[in-house]
Amino acid sequence: MSNSQARESSVSSVPILQARGLSKHVDSGERRLTILDRLDIGVTAGESVAILGSSGSGKSTLLGLLAGLDVPSAGSLELFGESLPALDEDGRARLRAGRVGFVFQNFQLLPTLTALENVLLPLELASDGDPAARGREWLQRVGLGERLDHLPKQLSGGEQQRVAVARAFVTRPELVFADEPTGNLDRETGRTVIDLLFTLNREAGTTLVLVTHDHHLARRCGRCLRLDAGRLVALDRDEVEA
Repeated sequence: MSNSQARESSVSSVPILQARGLSKHVDSGERRLTILDRLDIGVTAGESVAILGSSGSGKSTLLGLLAGLDVPSAGSLELFGESLPALDEDGRARLRAGRVGFVFQNFQLLPTLTALENVLLPLELASDGDPAARGREWLQRVGLGERLDHLPKQLSGGEQQRVAVARAFVTRPELVFADEPTGNLDRETGRTVIDLLFTLNREAGTTLVLVTHDHHLARRCGRCLRLDAGRLVALDRDEVEA
């Protein structure tokens, strides 16, 4: 049985990501701004979950907390069964290594590295197989097999995001976080990137959590939530506007 088949067969009610009473406050002078307010969420293996919200609603803040890139002001948060607030920054990074992939709105490619070198970054600590061969394979899968040695400035926005998608999947992660993955792309290019993201996610059997303001994108996920006044509200499919 392949890794992806094993993951598909293991989709169950067991949460790989669980938050209870999650809050995030930011102090500004004498004022306290509440971004997230006692929020609850659970994500099970194999799910695809969209978190909708308007600009400034706290979607990216929430994603950063769920991924362990930031720490909450209050509440419990577990990733792969481990408490993220109980770990220091290095501990959270070790927990994510090889198990979590990211796709960001602004691509987050290192400008001095080639497409292949950017994809290889998550594999620096990997000891199995041939990292370079795996990186080339994934760039081929996203249609950039002829652009391995190009720097980000030599690539279009859509091509840069495809490099970012390849980088997210190259470690065969259990979980992929996507933060407004089409936010800096035109509609046609964005649709191409999203088709690719969902195709690779389905083939790899990973769990996908994405934040977006795009209802078309959200409708492609198995479950949709809306971030409203710092809390999450479940949406029926017919509540997500076409």
